[in-house]
Amino acid sequence: MTEKSLHNLVSELAGLTANVPHLIANLANTAAFLFEKLDNVNWAGFYVLEGGRLVLGPFCGRPACIEIPVGKGVCGTAVSEDCTQLVPDVHLFPGHIACDSASRSEIVIPLHLDGSIWGVLDIDSPVKGRFGTQDRLLLENLAQVIEDFLKTSG
Repeated sequence: MTEKSLHNLVSELAGLTANVPHLIANLANTAAFLFEKLDNVNWAGFYVLEGGRLVLGPFCGRPACIEIPVGKGVCGTAVSEDCTQLVPDVHLFPGHIACDSASRSEIVIPLHLDGSIWGVLDIDSPVKGRFGTQDRLLLENLAQVIEDFLKTSG
């Protein structure tokens, strides 16, 4: 991914969500945007931190796990460690939660609001090793756009 295409995706998402005061609408459109724009992705969406558990939010893809405990699976680990989890082969990740058996790789980015973890952006792929450093950079930049609309939506 070139710097220009990265900038274009960040700009497109910022434009899609700018001045939209509805959190669920922004989350849903962001999930759809990522599902459409990223190649070889079979799930894109959000889990929201509620009472020590991640609860399923807006997404695109097959039905998913409703709740994930903090510290469990890739999403729960992203929250407990407060850092992006880039997993080339989910079947080798200790404690992986298989919501969709077709998923082979995953990237999860923690999202913050007012200095605390709000939830995660979760992207799955049926391709082993699908996500790399470029994807991490892109999605961490897109996460900043998401955190911006978290402050102003809903």
